[in-house]
Amino acid sequence: MDYSKIPSPAFVLDEKLLRKNLELINRVQTEAGIEIILAFKGFAMWSTFPLVRKYLRGATASSLYEARLCFEEMKTRAHVYSPVYFENEFDELLQYTNHIVFNSVNQFEKYFERTQKADHKISCGLRVNPEFSDVETDLYNPSAAGSRLGIGSREFPETLPEGVEGLHFHVLCESDSYSLEKVLQNLEEKFGKHLHQVKWINMGGGHLMTREGYDHNHLIQLLQKFKQKYNVQVILEPGSAIAWDTGVLVSTVQDVVEHRGIKTAILDVSFTAHMPDTLEMPYRPKIAGAAEPTTNSKHLYRLGGVSCLAGDFMEAYDFGKELKPGDQIIFKDMIHYTMVKTTMFNGVNHPAIAIWTEDNELKIVRKFHYNDFKGRLS
Repeated sequence: MDYSKIPSPAFVLDEKLLRKNLELINRVQTEAGIEIILAFKGFAMWSTFPLVRKYLRGATASSLYEARLCFEEMKTRAHVYSPVYFENEFDELLQYTNHIVFNSVNQFEKYFERTQKADHKISCGLRVNPEFSDVETDLYNPSAAGSRLGIGSREFPETLPEGVEGLHFHVLCESDSYSLEKVLQNLEEKFGKHLHQVKWINMGGGHLMTREGYDHNHLIQLLQKFKQKYNVQVILEPGSAIAWDTGVLVSTVQDVVEHRGIKTAILDVSFTAHMPDTLEMPYRPKIAGAAEPTTNSKHLYRLGGVSCLAGDFMEAYDFGKELKPGDQIIFKDMIHYTMVKTTMFNGVNHPAIAIWTEDNELKIVRKFHYNDFKGRLS
């Protein structure tokens, strides 16, 4: 990318890198004989869907709005899961779905008959909790004790309810195929007698198959074996993997302040509004040209967000040089999850959304204005 051509602040997706990820994912999909669909909660940049549709057959949604976006922009009906469904939305939701997963038997019994009255085939499933995950951050662990997501083995009915055609689980987060293998072992131990009775198994997301070092051959063999053993259709819905490491957030230093020897470069972006996972997960984003501090570091700067939240900052990086207003700060790998979780907290404007095309041209997809902020409030 030619960063000199990019306005600040802006999220910029590299089209070549997105295609590279999609080609790899399609290889897994084809060789394993499974279906891989896009999870909107991780990546919903619908201006890229014409490219995505060339490789992925569908998408998963967790709300009416996501399902409608799938129908309108992915040009297909969605696989839908939500912890609960709402009476005033359910009939419209059915227009946009072909698979619907219920979080409890109560929800299934409440809505099943309505799914059968739709003017197209809708396949129903239940979400189960394999009660195992090696995800260490509880905020992202659906198998933590007392989880509200999915039915545990003790609570699952002895007999599979009539009309249930599939089972769904999602207990991984940026995980590898060996983590999935452990989950499947627990799934078979706890729900094995039901696996032969369903038509499909949705293994959810968290399969970070586009990360460097991922064992794709192990994943393919694992999925082939499971599919053959139970004679089921296997579905994966990765969120991060689709847009992993495909773009950046471009920002600019606005001011440098100092207090008790700590220098802070204040930017035109916000961690809490534009990069919330850096505070929630938490993790330190990688920055072009910056390194972790050492005892010999001479140019240490905290990075401060533009909001008024006291904690809207990231601890110091070593930039190897003095920072001054006008310097660009490039946050790496900022396309998956980051964009879908942004807000306009504190009235801070949203970064522009752009694509660096395969022809090496900058395409500004969207700029944001006052009415975007005002329109969310009343």
